[in-house]
Amino acid sequence: MAHNARALKTIAIVGGGSAGWMTAAALSDALGESCAITLIESEAIGTVGVGEATIPPIRQFNQRLGIDEATFVKETAGSYKLGIQFVDWSRLGHSYFHPFGQYGAEFDTVPFYHYWMREKLAGRIEGPIDEFSMCWAMAKAGKFAHPQADRRRIQSTFDYAYHFDAGLYAAFLRKYAEARGVTRIEGRVVDATLRAEDGFIKSVTLDSGEEIEAEFFIDCSGFRGLLIEDALKAGYEDWRHWLPCDRAVAVPCAKQAEITPYTRSTAKSAGWQWRIPLQHRTGNGYVHCSDFIDEYQSTTELMTSLDGEALGDPRTLRFVTGRRRKFWDKNCVAIGLSAGFMEPLESTSLHLIQYGILRLIALLPDTQMSPLLAREYNRQTIAEYERIRDFLILHYKATTRGDSELWRYCANMAIPDSLQYKIDHFRNHGMLVADERELFANPSWIAVYLGQDIVPQRAPALAQMRDVVPVADRMRAIRDAMREAVAEMPAHADFLARHCASPLAV
Repeated sequence: MAHNARALKTIAIVGGGSAGWMTAAALSDALGESCAITLIESEAIGTVGVGEATIPPIRQFNQRLGIDEATFVKETAGSYKLGIQFVDWSRLGHSYFHPFGQYGAEFDTVPFYHYWMREKLAGRIEGPIDEFSMCWAMAKAGKFAHPQADRRRIQSTFDYAYHFDAGLYAAFLRKYAEARGVTRIEGRVVDATLRAEDGFIKSVTLDSGEEIEAEFFIDCSGFRGLLIEDALKAGYEDWRHWLPCDRAVAVPCAKQAEITPYTRSTAKSAGWQWRIPLQHRTGNGYVHCSDFIDEYQSTTELMTSLDGEALGDPRTLRFVTGRRRKFWDKNCVAIGLSAGFMEPLESTSLHLIQYGILRLIALLPDTQMSPLLAREYNRQTIAEYERIRDFLILHYKATTRGDSELWRYCANMAIPDSLQYKIDHFRNHGMLVADERELFANPSWIAVYLGQDIVPQRAPALAQMRDVVPVADRMRAIRDAMREAVAEMPAHADFLARHCASPLAV
């Protein structure tokens, strides 16, 4: 038991799914047996869980828990992800790739992409900057291998994440958490009792009538926010004027022969469609704005664009993009969809869960529940949501499409000053202005700026002054090294079959 008399002895997690079981797994790993952790979920409610696409930080989360990668990929019917291909976003018939890794390789004090801009604007180089991405070279060839540690090799210039079945991931983490002492209670929370003296949550009541008390509560109840909103009235900040999509219709389909090592996002008339390849099926969904398309039309568009037979009936999800005004209020923290919603355009859903959990562990309170901890948690989490928000808005704002109401609205909408400042810098002189805490680093912004036709008027000044550097020779050497490296790599499907084949992949 805890040695500190003020240490938390009981924590209750309301809701399962990815958010609940990621939280339970991480807390049980961090706290050991010093605190009794209970998770309440109802099989009847189900979860949003679809094919989930992730970004590289998920690897650190799994590593922190001591999870073996091959076992995890096998158990979740997963595949590897080198980035996202964006189709028809800037204009119809055009595509670009957002890679998990740098462009080219550094050969001078001036960054590679500065030299690329200089050569491109001078007409001395053809093709998009994608051609200097190791991730894209691998992705378009359908190859995968782990990156190498030797920074002198081109194989060190990329990173990766995963696609996996979110329901299987939750089940995988449930086994992990229960093996470390987490207690699961089957039931649906129907009410919360607040303490009269301070408004803190005292207990939650299940549909069976059972009452569960705890010193600290974590709300993983999904969009509704049973504790953070229904009980504590934390409030919600609506961002639909910047990110107008408010529906998603989702359906899996039969897998294709090639399991692509990347996610695809295809812009449609009233939103965009995702394609997430797993070992046993392909996840698909159409994220759209209900102001510009009805449910029948959006479902029809999705079902007629699948590249395999539908495996089940399509499901419609409704959401409001935005965030809670308070993520942590009194003795409750909201994690997952109860905290807010960002459409999965850049696969940030699980990252925001991960970020929330690790931030909570870093700022874990004792029974005194210092309001300073909640204040700092909220400050950091608000900043994280707003940085991601701006990156998502960029995809909608930077378009030349005028073929539908949604794209005309987005092209003309006002955007946050924080984003406009970044765009102005890049458009004027090719410079990237970023907060050091940005989730999406320079290559991500470069990918979307250039991929969506925000072209600098001139290259950064220092690149213009470094005439002595043999840039053309260096760029040729990088292209040659990439080509040779990719040729030696196994096909993605072969890599999966050899190292982490799922029993579901029949």
